[in-house]
Amino acid sequence: MIPEYQNEPFGDFSASNRRAAMQRALREVSNQFGVTYPLVINGERFNTEETLASLNPADPRTVVGYASKASQEQAHAAIEAADAAFATWKLVPVEVRALVLLRAAAIMRRRKEELAAWLVYEVSKSWVEADADVAEAIDFCEFYARQALRLQGTAQPLAAASPGEYLQLRYIPHGPGLAIPPWNFALAITTNLVVAPVVAGNTVVLKPSPRAPVIAAKLVEILEAAGLPPGVVNFVTGDDAVLGDFLVDHPKVRFIGFTGSKGVGLRILGRAAVRQPGQNWIKRAILEMGGKDAIIVDETANLEAAADGIVAAAFGFQGQKCSACSRAIIVESVYEPLLRMVAERTRQLKVGNPAEPENSVGAVIDKRAFTSISEYIAIGQEEGRLIAGGEVIDHSLLADGGYFINPTVFADIAPNARIAQEEIFGPVLACIKAADFDEALDIANGTEYGLTGALFSTRMDRIERAREEFHVGNLYINRKCTGALVGVHPFGGFNMSGTDSKAGGNDYLLLFTQAKSIAEKL
Repeated sequence: MIPEYQNEPFGDFSASNRRAAMQRALREVSNQFGVTYPLVINGERFNTEETLASLNPADPRTVVGYASKASQEQAHAAIEAADAAFATWKLVPVEVRALVLLRAAAIMRRRKEELAAWLVYEVSKSWVEADADVAEAIDFCEFYARQALRLQGTAQPLAAASPGEYLQLRYIPHGPGLAIPPWNFALAITTNLVVAPVVAGNTVVLKPSPRAPVIAAKLVEILEAAGLPPGVVNFVTGDDAVLGDFLVDHPKVRFIGFTGSKGVGLRILGRAAVRQPGQNWIKRAILEMGGKDAIIVDETANLEAAADGIVAAAFGFQGQKCSACSRAIIVESVYEPLLRMVAERTRQLKVGNPAEPENSVGAVIDKRAFTSISEYIAIGQEEGRLIAGGEVIDHSLLADGGYFINPTVFADIAPNARIAQEEIFGPVLACIKAADFDEALDIANGTEYGLTGALFSTRMDRIERAREEFHVGNLYINRKCTGALVGVHPFGGFNMSGTDSKAGGNDYLLLFTQAKSIAEKL
């Protein structure tokens, strides 16, 4: 009997024992830097001559690890291995598949500080953010194990249309598919995109982001230790330009699970719609593609709570979340007081290497992101009034060369300004003045995205209007717009934010199955 599902608790680093455990893990992980991680195809490991280096964003002189670069021939072999493994994995009882996920969750729980340490170094997450990433990965394993058992239990006899007929609806897996996760939740989202299809009976080729291949390799090791058979998950790393289109186009691929940018997601969708020679199915694309998320604050709101929520949602993990608050839309009568509160809280954030626990804002992921965000800050200075941050730290002048950007807040931004419309994916907040709640709601809905949003208000009529009219996949009332919990806040967005696949929800596994209706005349 599996205990009832509960979210994995977050770590309390104020406790001396947990703090010491994290410091110990950081030391131990740093002693493992520079290892080369092989491709894993049908359970066999392959090192290649060419590798890509995963650098520490807070200290790019440090190579966290190297990943073997797969060729298209090796990517093809990985898909063939997944296809061959599917013939047996689909027949494995769901109880056995679920047990693999439960074992994986237990292993992650035992290695929680170590996995968090890898995230601190590979993607520059603070201790708190890294711990939450690991907790979410554990939650995905625990939740989907239970959901798979529930889904199997729904394959029950249906009401017969005529006497003497036995009817049944079964949910069967698709076959081999792709998991293409991003770097920002390098363990949690990777885990989601891998274990959900696998527990439903599919097999997977995992191609992680070139910016975070090491933590993905750790996940593969954990799944193998949990008893996953060879070929069920195959691991290929390398250049997006070499592997991306090739994998998506492959005629044996049945589905693509992707989280990343709008541009790449739309490219995947378009290519997946093209029938390849030998392909006798329509590929299913399960896409989450980012957002331009807004928090609305009206004149009845608790301004202290609103300021806390805006700053936490805007600058957690350097704003590198698809759910991050990048627009604060504030009703005119409380606009200036709230701006002062937001600016004050923003200036109190401590920027620096997240290996040090007092630093809550680390580096952005790499030089390309640093350059892009810096350009948006320059645009913001033309489009609005700078009230906090704005200083771009020249990483080339720092001893460690880290890609640090101060959290930045602009006021008086027009709703159609570039920094109010384009996804920046960095620590930049655009504050927009609205005449009243009606205008605020119009502004919030006035982008091509629709992922997360929040409203701070005590007016019940406005809260009800937000429930109906604020067009986002995840709406929060009187709290920040980040921090979705598996099994509590099913996550996925509307419009250009993706296919609203609701990861961590009761119906998510259905995306990796197809319903088969069976009628037998008795």
